[in-house]
Amino acid sequence: MSDVDRPDRRGSEPPYLYPDYQATRTRAPTRPLIIIPRTVSETSGPVFGHVQIAAGDADLTSHHAGPPIGERIIVSGTVRDENARPVRGSLIEVWQANAAGRYQHKNDQHDAPLDPNFTGFGRAMTDDGGRYRFVTIRPGAYPWRNHANAWRPAHIHFSLFGAGLVSRLVTQMYFPGDPLLGRDPIFQSVPDEAARNRLISAFDWDTTIPKHPIGFRFDIVLRGRNATPMET
Repeated sequence: MSDVDRPDRRGSEPPYLYPDYQATRTRAPTRPLIIIPRTVSETSGPVFGHVQIAAGDADLTSHHAGPPIGERIIVSGTVRDENARPVRGSLIEVWQANAAGRYQHKNDQHDAPLDPNFTGFGRAMTDDGGRYRFVTIRPGAYPWRNHANAWRPAHIHFSLFGAGLVSRLVTQMYFPGDPLLGRDPIFQSVPDEAARNRLISAFDWDTTIPKHPIGFRFDIVLRGRNATPMET
């Protein structure tokens, strides 16, 4: 096994317990983790039906009576392994708040308007080059109850499914220049600054469409020393 296969990942992943992120105080494990060997079906079996994914699922601004409110953006990138090889056929699901910073969920009672033309959920498959692309709107920041005057920076949740039943990975994408990043304990829970910066998307001129959406690029690396931090 090469050094790339066995990097020192300390500092690049958020710990189970990060006291400033108050929810981890109750959900972090209190005993050593037990590694359960995977079976052949878990590492090779399918986890989703390809026929259920339509081309329009990657456009979060469609499927409604009218256009959503907010700044329309394109989020695209590649999914690669530790050796920079593209990961094709990976299912990516995204979910996010609307432009006012509110999720279309019964538990979200934030005093901000709901958008009847935006549900905030989409999914896509990576192509042979490991590429994906979503059309959506830029989410708004929203308050939460973690600490006094707490606000979550604008972000998009990403969930990635591989070929096995136990290979789901979850992370968050942030936007460049957001002043809330320095005050967000979820973002700051990743100890290594370079690893934190891998969670921030980059403005992408090549995918920006004139008079339509601005492009942002968010590349995801699944393993290795340059891996994208994932939620534990």
